[in-house]
Amino acid sequence: MLFEFGIKDIIDIFLVAMMLYYIYRLMKESRSLNVFIGIMMFVVVWLFVSQILDMRLLGAILDKLVSVGVIALIVIFQEDIRKFLYNMGAHQRMKAIVKLFSFDKDSNEEVDKAAIMPIVLACLSMSKRKVGALIVIEREDPLDTIADTGDKIDANINQRLIENIFFKNSPLHDGAMVIADKRIKAAGCILPVSHEQNIPKELGLRHRAALGISQECDAIAIVVSEETGGITVAIKGNFKLRLSAEKLESILTEQGAIRP
Repeated sequence: MLFEFGIKDIIDIFLVAMMLYYIYRLMKESRSLNVFIGIMMFVVVWLFVSQILDMRLLGAILDKLVSVGVIALIVIFQEDIRKFLYNMGAHQRMKAIVKLFSFDKDSNEEVDKAAIMPIVLACLSMSKRKVGALIVIEREDPLDTIADTGDKIDANINQRLIENIFFKNSPLHDGAMVIADKRIKAAGCILPVSHEQNIPKELGLRHRAALGISQECDAIAIVVSEETGGITVAIKGNFKLRLSAEKLESILTEQGAIRP
């Protein structure tokens, strides 16, 4: 037979199709879909010239362009590739596999509710007075680089301290507060802003910053709106809007926001 088609070929085609699909999604989310289409057209031309027409000179030139182009694409899209790999590693099935082989299986189930309550009560108080706030809680991924953009505090989690930091006349109220290791680590921090197009127009810059940090790492971002007083949580690139104090406490507890 000139060509044998077996189960291995089916798996091969399926894996290539999955790879192209995820690359397509990555490019679409980063608004680089035209780049993806251009790359696919170049690959088709390269395969047609080198494999079908067997043009040695033109094929050799395209081979060199492909080898250099891969490195160029990695450099250009390094942030998008990093985000893609993070999302793949943060997938629930991947985490389940890691947890299966982990000896510390019960650590994720422990939550320090005594440290969560001051955050919830502070958000509730600021919500009633329509005081804007942005609080980021570190989990597995370190937030040292984010904390370095603000002013170091290193204080115990305290309701009054949180409210005073976000008081309208406070010099730190415009930035984000970073909570890590059961302590208020820094305030006035700068967060990456999400450029998603489907964010509701009534949500402001604090919400975009909260969504941005939740897209880049596994941190939990809490926003208190200065306009409406609404409480919002951003987790894994998604918003949970119009939360009550009870719902906020439930989310922080379920997500293991602060551990003993």
